[in-house]
Formats: sequence, C-alpha cells, structure tokens
Amino acid sequence: MGNFLAGKVVAVTGAGRGIGRAVALAAAAEGARVVVNDYGVSVDGVSPTSEVAEGVVKEIEAAGGEAVAVADDVSTMAGGQRVVDTAVSAYGRIDGVVCVAGILRERMLFNMTEEEWDPVVATHLKGTFTVFRAASAVMRKQGAGALIGFTSGNHQGSVSQANYSAAKGGVISLVRSAALGLNRYGVTANAVAPVARTRMSAGVPTELAEMGEPEDVAALVVYLLSDPAREQGVTGQVYTVAGAKIAVWAQPRELRSAYASGGWTPEKIAEILPGSVGVDPMPMLERVEAMRRAAAEGSRPNA
Repeated sequence: MGNFLAGKVVAVTGAGRGIGRAVALAAAAEGARVVVNDYGVSVDGVSPTSEVAEGVVKEIEAAGGEAVAVADDVSTMAGGQRVVDTAVSAYGRIDGVVCVAGILRERMLFNMTEEEWDPVVATHLKGTFTVFRAASAVMRKQGAGALIGFTSGNHQGSVSQANYSAAKGGVISLVRSAALGLNRYGVTANAVAPVARTRMSAGVPTELAEMGEPEDVAALVVYLLSDPAREQGVTGQVYTVAGAKIAVWAQPRELRSAYASGGWTPEKIAEILPGSVGVDPMPMLERVEAMRRAAAEGSRPNA
C-alpha cells in the first residue's frame, strides 16, 4: 500500500470494470477509502447488476483497503447524490470524485433515434453533472476537493457516435466551468481523455498507434486527485494518456478575425472571410477520408 492519497475519500463511477476499476484499485492502493459505484450495465446500457461493484470492493478489501459499493444509476439526480452521501456517511467526507461511467449506442446521425441519443448523453454528461453537483456542495464547505470527468478524443467529432461525441464535448465544458466556479473554494476540476484497452475501445475501427492499459490511466487520475496536483495549480485541463504518453489539450481560443466598417453582408463575407479569417483545418476529416479509402481497399488504417 502506498500513501499518495492517504486519508482521502474518493468516489469512482463506472468502477466495476475497465478504467473505472483500475482507478478504484489504484486509489485504494495509495491509501484512499473508496466508494465504488457501478450500475453494472452492458456496453449499451442494459441489464444492470450490482455484483460488479461489490466484486471490486472485495478486491480492495482483500488487498487491505477500505471500500463500499453503490450500485446506483448516476444519470439520475438521486443516484449521483447517493454516491456522495454514501461517502460522507461511511467516511465523513469526500475528497475526490472520478466520473468514468459511460455507455455506447452507435448509429449514423441521420438514423439515430431519441432512444439512442438520450441514454448516452444522460450517462456521460448528466452522470458527470449529478456527481459533480453533489460533491461540489460538500467540497466547497471543506475548502478542498478534486473533480475529474472523463472525456474522449472523440470530442473532436465522430462519424457514427454523435451522441457520445456531444456528451464528451459537454464534459469538457462542464469541467472548465467547475474549475472557474470552484477555484476560490480550493476545488480543482480536470478531464481525462484515455486511450486504453477496454470493452468500449474494442470496437474502434482503426489500429491506434498509441494504446495503453487502464492502469496507465489510473496513475494519472491518482495524481490529479492528489495534494501535489492541487498545489501545482492543475485545474481546468484536459489530458490524454495513452500508454507511455501524457498530453495536454489546448484551451479554446480565437485564431483569426476580420472587421467590416459599416457591417457585414453575405457578399462582403464571401469576399473577405476566405483570405482574412479562413478555416481551422479539421484533422478528423483527414482520418475519415483515410478510413473510407482503406475500407474500399479492404484494409484497416492506422490512426
């Protein structure tokens, strides 16, 4: 057992499998008491069971740690609140929350149904909000805490996961909003965009050049939960971890601008915009075209 998180209480959603499980185990191994939350559903969000959360608790206890299971659906306000209430009830405080829970329902945008959109956005985005909301109320009074949301490189866009991409983009904006609003209370907020072998990454249609394991992601999360991360001013950031690589994403900012005296007309925009403002090339479009060509040739492209 380590002591990087000694004395801290951490709640992890989606902690029954994959990255969430690795985070829960790593946090416990570094001295944290852990609330293990998992609704126990399959990748598409159906067939819930409480056994997966309880199984991780047993693993933590067998290794000498302390943990408690909560098999609630965090896409509901009551479920998110129960995760935090369980931490406070069992251990007296909540020092960090890590929102990993997520599902997939793939479909092209022009065929996507409400039943395929709503649960994905609810699990990823609202599920992060419900836990952040409940935890931040406690952390504000404590004067300290860490909120960690999980996003994806797909926040740039996706061919057949508009629901997932929209939710993951929303998580980033939620994290940045939390960082701005809670900084004065000593609470940090960051997002992680993992590249690791999990149930959800198994169907990625490209051979990823940089691919890690859930344990790689867990190491970064433990750091973000720690006092050194807070003391070093790490907040409002989005990090990718892919095996041996850790990268930080740029903050949104304007690239170029143009001004028109007397106001804009469509004709004036058509004349000025291409040369003065232009476009910011979309790397994902190049990937999509490479995938399309590879599919036509019967191969699988590298990403």
